[in-house]
Amino acid sequence: MTTKKQTLGPNQKAMQSFTVKSLPNLDTVVLAALELFSNKATKLSKLKIPYKRPLVVGSGNAIATGKIIFEKHDARYAPESTVEAKLKSIKAIDGVVLFSASGAKHAPIIAKLAKKYKKPVTLITNTKNSDALKILNLKSQDQEYIFPKNREPYTYNTSTYMGPIISYTKEDPKSILKFIKNNITSSKITKLKPNNLKKYKKFYIQVPEEFEGIIRLLNVKFIELFGRQFSRDIETFQNTKHATTVVPSKKELFISFGQKNKTYGQKEHRLHIPLPKQANYAAMMAIAYYVIGQIQKAHPPYFKKNIQNYMKETSKIFNKKMSSIVE
Repeated sequence: MTTKKQTLGPNQKAMQSFTVKSLPNLDTVVLAALELFSNKATKLSKLKIPYKRPLVVGSGNAIATGKIIFEKHDARYAPESTVEAKLKSIKAIDGVVLFSASGAKHAPIIAKLAKKYKKPVTLITNTKNSDALKILNLKSQDQEYIFPKNREPYTYNTSTYMGPIISYTKEDPKSILKFIKNNITSSKITKLKPNNLKKYKKFYIQVPEEFEGIIRLLNVKFIELFGRQFSRDIETFQNTKHATTVVPSKKELFISFGQKNKTYGQKEHRLHIPLPKQANYAAMMAIAYYVIGQIQKAHPPYFKKNIQNYMKETSKIFNKKMSSIVE
C-alpha cells in the first residue's frame, strides 16, 4: 500500500487529469506506472501465500498475472466459470488465491464458492473495502493484499497488475523506466515512429522462452485495444519454429524482444526491441506494453471510440454502473 504523500512524475500527473475525451495511450500509462513504483513513498506488500497447492482464480489480465506469479508453484488455475468444478474435483487444493483489481463483479461469487468448499482465500486486489472482502474473515485464515495503482482507463490494468509482479520479481522499476527512455523511444528506434508503424495491421511478436507467461497478457491487451482490427500472433522463439510462419504476408511486422530475429519475415519488416540484461517479467511487461502503445498511436483510436458504448453494455451485464475511467 502507499503510506506517504507522493511527488508525482510527469506521466502520473497526466493520469490525474485525463477525461473520457482525452484518454491516454498505453505507453503513457506504462511510464506512469513505473513512476508510481519508483517513488519511495510507494510501498508494495510482500506476498506470503501459505498454501502448498493453491487454486489461482481470475479473468483476463488477472489470471494471466496469477500464472506469472505462481509459475514455480504446484498450482491449479481457473477462470470464474470453472472454479466450482475445480474445487469439487481436485481434493488437494488447500486454498484459493483470488486476483481481482476491483474485488467486485465475479470476485464475491468466487469468494462464496471457496467458503462453500471450506477453503481459505487470499484476495489480491487494488480496492479497499471491496465486495469480495465482505465475504472473507481476515481474523481467521483468510488474507488480503491491497496494491497501489494509478488512475487509468478501464481495461488498461497496467499499474494494477505491475505492482504484484514487481513484488514477485523484486525488479527495480526505476531501472526499467530509465531503460525505456534510453533505448525504446522512437528517436532511438525509428521503426517505432507512427509513420513507420501505421502501414502494418498484422503483427508477429516473439518473446524469450523464459517469458512464455507474458503471452496471455499481450494477447489480452491486443484484443482490448484493437479487437479484430489487427491480426497478431505471439509466440516464444522456439514455438516460432513449428509451422507458425508457413503462409507469409507482405505487410506483417515481426517484433522480436530480447533476441534478434534473423530468420522470419522479410528483413525490412523486422523490428528488434532490446531487453535489459537482468530483465524479468516486470521489464518484459512494461517494455512490451510500451511498444503496443506506439502501435496504438499510429492507428485510428479504436479503443477510445468504442469504450463508452462498451461500458454501457457492460454495466447492464453486471447490473452495476461502470465507468470508462478506473479511479
